[in-house]
Amino acid sequence: MNSLIAGVILILCLSSYFFGRSEARKLVTQNIKLKALPAYYGYYLSLWCGLPALIIFGCWSLFEPTIIKVLILNNFPQIESKDLFYEQTLSFFNGNFSGEITNEIKAASIKYSSINVIAQNSKIVIIAAALISSLTFAYRKIQNNNKARDDVEIILKVLLFTSSLVAILTTVGIIVSLLFESLKFFSTINIFEFIFGTSWSPQRAFVRDASAITPEELLELQDAFGSVPLFAGTAFIALIAMCVAVPIGLFSGIYLAEYASTKVRKYSKPIIEILAGIPTVVYGFFAALTVGPFFRTLGESLGLTVSSESALAAGLIMGVMIIPYISSLSDDVINSVPQSLREGSYAIGATKSETIKKVVIPAALPGIIGSILLAVSRAIGETMIVVMAAGLAANLTINPLESTTTITTQIVMILVGDQEFDSPKTQAAFALGLTLFIATLILNYIALRVVKKYREKYD
Repeated sequence: MNSLIAGVILILCLSSYFFGRSEARKLVTQNIKLKALPAYYGYYLSLWCGLPALIIFGCWSLFEPTIIKVLILNNFPQIESKDLFYEQTLSFFNGNFSGEITNEIKAASIKYSSINVIAQNSKIVIIAAALISSLTFAYRKIQNNNKARDDVEIILKVLLFTSSLVAILTTVGIIVSLLFESLKFFSTINIFEFIFGTSWSPQRAFVRDASAITPEELLELQDAFGSVPLFAGTAFIALIAMCVAVPIGLFSGIYLAEYASTKVRKYSKPIIEILAGIPTVVYGFFAALTVGPFFRTLGESLGLTVSSESALAAGLIMGVMIIPYISSLSDDVINSVPQSLREGSYAIGATKSETIKKVVIPAALPGIIGSILLAVSRAIGETMIVVMAAGLAANLTINPLESTTTITTQIVMILVGDQEFDSPKTQAAFALGLTLFIATLILNYIALRVVKKYREKYD
């Protein structure tokens, strides 16, 4: 039903555009001078047709399940596990329930069916009323020869502002949720033990209410959440990745910008950028099934002990994954260096390689550094590759042939399955997430500042 309603709204929006444009042209035949091009009248009518209806449809679809759930559960106050009961009701209503069918489930299913019918009919009526009202209002405006272009621009500005506001509020919501849960974690675990501790074993934490932890258990927990091995593992794998990505990405960017012909560049750059579009889980499979066993076999032939899940395998594949970030951005930065700098270098007798080394690269260096910092933040936040290829043991090591773990890996492992969110073990994931968020935020800020400085210099 929802797909049908959305499809009808979109079809009406498209039809309204052509209708509004034709009505504007009719005004021309009546010797009325239009205040905008006919297309803007079509845009105006289409926007007024779609936006109110889509807003109502989106809000209704967002809040309808919660309201229906509250209305149903209010009729069964004797039920203890309300969430489980509601899920059983939905399963029975959809014909997927295989457990014991009680009278309460049957009654709730009947109630759900009636409320759902009322909700669907009400939604159709309200959206239809909104469509008729908004179309009538917009049509009268067109008949009065309004300044359609100005009105369309106002609507689009409001739409763009709202989109920006949603993005900002989403970021604020993420920060607040991380801070709230992290503060609860640090009320139990000492922040200095978390930052400077060298033992990470959250499985020792009891999955229970933090307020019920005894002093002896609290002392034991303080030694279970030392995050230094996670920070070290994250930085170590990111370093291996950058050792792979920076030379290859930078050299390929220089080649594409300075040496490659137009035909070679036309095909080479999209092929390189395909690497950025491959799902990270595919890289993880490749690292776990191919690269890791290859290094282990190679190490055994050389008499070395190599773990099947090693930091080297994860870092190598992660480096391949982030090559396009450095290559593409470096290529764009080098191409934006003014041609006059190259011509001045050639004029004093410098060769092409000397010009690139002593003129182009120094001029593009701030932008290149910015691309590298952005790639570093991407490497630090990578999850699937390190989950599948780096291992789960929090080893404090600098041996690339051993397994290690990262912050993102531990967040995944802590939050797998059903968790009690009042437990320090689960809250540790939010503390790690906050730490990772701050680290990537700092790197992104530095990168943007460096790029901004570059742009101001060559604007």
